[in-house]
Amino acid sequence: MIARLRGSLAGRLSVALALMAVLAAALSTAASRWFDSGLLGLAAALAACLPAVLWLAVRAARPWRQTLGAVSGGIESLRDRDFSVSIAAPVPLELRELVEAYNGLGALLRRERFDLYQRELLLDTVLQTTPVALVLSSDAGRIVFGNLAARQLLRAGRRLEGLEVRALLAGQPSELCMAIAAGSDTLFTLGAGPESEVYRFSRREFLLNARPHQLWLLERLTRELAAQEIAVWKKVIRVIAHELNNSVAPISSLVHSGKLLAQQSDPARQGPQLERIFATIGERTSHLAAFIDGYARFAKLPRPRPAPLSWEPFLMPLAASLGFRIEGPLPLHETNADAGQLEQVIINLVKNARESGSPSEQITLAVHGQADGVRIEVADRGTGLTEQALRDALLPFFSTKSSGSGLGLTLCREIIEAHGGRLMIANRPGGGAVVSVHLP
Repeated sequence: MIARLRGSLAGRLSVALALMAVLAAALSTAASRWFDSGLLGLAAALAACLPAVLWLAVRAARPWRQTLGAVSGGIESLRDRDFSVSIAAPVPLELRELVEAYNGLGALLRRERFDLYQRELLLDTVLQTTPVALVLSSDAGRIVFGNLAARQLLRAGRRLEGLEVRALLAGQPSELCMAIAAGSDTLFTLGAGPESEVYRFSRREFLLNARPHQLWLLERLTRELAAQEIAVWKKVIRVIAHELNNSVAPISSLVHSGKLLAQQSDPARQGPQLERIFATIGERTSHLAAFIDGYARFAKLPRPRPAPLSWEPFLMPLAASLGFRIEGPLPLHETNADAGQLEQVIINLVKNARESGSPSEQITLAVHGQADGVRIEVADRGTGLTEQALRDALLPFFSTKSSGSGLGLTLCREIIEAHGGRLMIANRPGGGAVVSVHLP
């Protein structure tokens, strides 16, 4: 208790005041005898003690001034995000507690800053090394962040930060601009022929620093689609082998039974039984032929034979027979396309729209003339596409319907790309889906 009192400011001041009181009393007694007056003696004693009192006051306040100055400088460093400043512990206990509290706060901030730096480093490493192109833009239409994949895809490796979104999109392919303008998750293709790449575009909106921002995600699906196509083809081979075995084995057994009947000498028994055998063989053969034909039509798609096509006489009979609504005016100029194959594309797209649960009156077809061709849009108000369906929609034999063959959209894509065009699938705001076809 005595040591704590001695180390505290109050204890040191108490000792100093007690010594000054004793000294003042001694001087006052001596001065009273000298001047023969108590009042003059007291005044002389106080005048003699005043320099000592001032010296002691300055000496007692020095640790406070030094420590408070150091704490003030340390707080300025904290304001400047410099958490490395520490203060040596002073002698007075009250100041020591203050300094220890400041040093503890600095150490806590240093640890939190180090943890935050490690997390930011990890997040930046993940964002920069991910193959998904990420672009973050502000509500003012300016790009805030773009990772390495986005730089390589959109600007040949150059930085994106600080650019206006409009300036960035000005030099991009029309398919990408259409996907971004769609406002929802979209599947589209860039390039032509063997060099074509399939991408999925997603957009997310959120608040950052109390301001709205948009995050674009562009994921290249070409490799995944190629790997899944291989898996699908293996599955198709197994299905075909299974179906062939299911048909060939009974046919072989029936042929053997027919041979045995042919060896019998009773024509009355041969006729009805051979008729049943041949009927069963014919039924299995027809089933097998229809099964193989479904796959052969996809594999043997002929090259298109483009010819001038007028939109109004081409679409009006289809709208009447299929029950869709033509939206907006049709282009007056002709387009070079294979009318038969393009008709097959529209039939498949309208059929998919109807099977999505959309009312017939809400299935629309629009044709928009563009500088580099035309864009056909088939839209519906059905259930739309799930994330998996949007990713796998163009895979051969992928279908969300239990009785579907999974060849419709794949066949449409083959026909459109054979024309040098592109096919894009997206969900519509408010429900439903839209398939956009661009023909050069």
